[in-house]
Amino acid sequence: MAAPYLILSPVGEIETRVMDILQDRLPGIFGFDTRVVPLLSDLSFAHDRERNQYHSTAVLEVLAARCPDDGLKILGVTCEDLFIPILTHVYGEAQLGGRAAIVSISRLVSGPDMGGVDAGDGRIVKEAVHELGHCFDLRHCEDDRCIMHYCRMLADVDKKSQDFCRYCRIMLKDDIKRLSPSL
Repeated sequence: MAAPYLILSPVGEIETRVMDILQDRLPGIFGFDTRVVPLLSDLSFAHDRERNQYHSTAVLEVLAARCPDDGLKILGVTCEDLFIPILTHVYGEAQLGGRAAIVSISRLVSGPDMGGVDAGDGRIVKEAVHELGHCFDLRHCEDDRCIMHYCRMLADVDKKSQDFCRYCRIMLKDDIKRLSPSL
């Protein structure tokens, strides 16, 4: 049986550099290889004309349905602005304990407090790890330095570290053992 892997799925035009950064960083964090597999070409099915944004929950459902059987988890990456009905925007969303997550880079790499390309890259990695953490059944953490801390603004994203706190790291390891006992 093949080893489980994480799927990185660009949605629309995503710079190769962004996918390369995620492919480079995620295996060291989660312990699984990654594969880039485009599964969606656009998000028009999830577009809300009134908000001119894309409903992330609808995207998660499609990503989960299209995730290959041998893929452990899937992370969609898009430039489109995402929302859920109760919030003005989200940087990403995930199925808690499920297979699918999505991250939007639109607000992470633009805006007055951008801080340069390195800041944008760091934010993308943080949000990707955060959303995949939810797929591994991690909830939001009260520790504002933990990568699983909920972020309302870019300043919150910038403040948190790129690491799990001790508690979240233990919970992640437990879920990974449950999913892949040979690791």
